[in-house]
Amino acid sequence: MNMSYPEQVYWGDGGEVSADFRPADAAPDVGEAGKDAIHYLATTETSRGEFGLYRVEMRAKAGGPKTHFHKTISESFYILDGTVRLFDGAQWINARKGDFLHVPQGGLHAFRNDSDAPAEMLLLFTPGAPREEYFEKVSQLADATDDERAKFFDKHDSYFVD
Repeated sequence: MNMSYPEQVYWGDGGEVSADFRPADAAPDVGEAGKDAIHYLATTETSRGEFGLYRVEMRAKAGGPKTHFHKTISESFYILDGTVRLFDGAQWINARKGDFLHVPQGGLHAFRNDSDAPAEMLLLFTPGAPREEYFEKVSQLADATDDERAKFFDKHDSYFVD
């Protein structure tokens, strides 16, 4: 495969002040710090559509989503702390600090924290997609009809197989 740099996006001559800094102690965007929380490190908006990067905190025994795939986005997992069980489409792996899993579009995957300790990981979606609405509203599906749930998951490119 012949790889090359992407098309030019910035056309100025002197650069610009456009960086976006987020301190480590910033409050989570969804959930409660130290429990189940999501920190929006780089959204599709801030990355200009290139990617979405999120720090996910999971309490002990937090569980996680069932096996699913995405048609338009890849998803990558980088474990920061604790043990996260990752499903790579063929087997469950006890992933620990420093472990990484990349799942291309169409790849079956799942993740969960079944351990007695908290865990933390980075989630990377490429290209960028509006995952923030998914994170903010998925917990509200308990009272949704099957049709409402199906439309929500279809809108957010999440296709569950079990």
